[in-house]
Amino acid sequence: MKKELDYYLNAAYPFTVRPDIDDGGYIVDFPDLRYCVGTGDTTDDAIKDAITAKEEWIRAAYEDNISIPEPGTNDEYNGRISLRIPKSLHRSIAESAKKEGISANQFISHLISVGMGKRTKQS
Repeated sequence: MKKELDYYLNAAYPFTVRPDIDDGGYIVDFPDLRYCVGTGDTTDDAIKDAITAKEEWIRAAYEDNISIPEPGTNDEYNGRISLRIPKSLHRSIAESAKKEGISANQFISHLISVGMGKRTKQS
């Protein structure tokens, strides 16, 4: 059964941020939304571009009656982790995210993605 458009627009689709080693800047993609990507010179620009791309992707798929996947459809990897951290680190993350105009979750996801990208390049 097809859900309302707002359901998909407001769903929390996980995304990855990685450096664009060919052109510089960053690439953001949504594993659940095939070919839905955003790019930018900074991570903030790439995330903002990706959010716009996600909304356009969902609207176009909805209007064309194309099946829109649920976010994080693999139960084993649903995009959520629970992590205990010191209060001071939590505060630092929250303050940094606020300065960047993004959520703490987006900020942490970005930091992890950049770290994973560096790890991949070294392998």
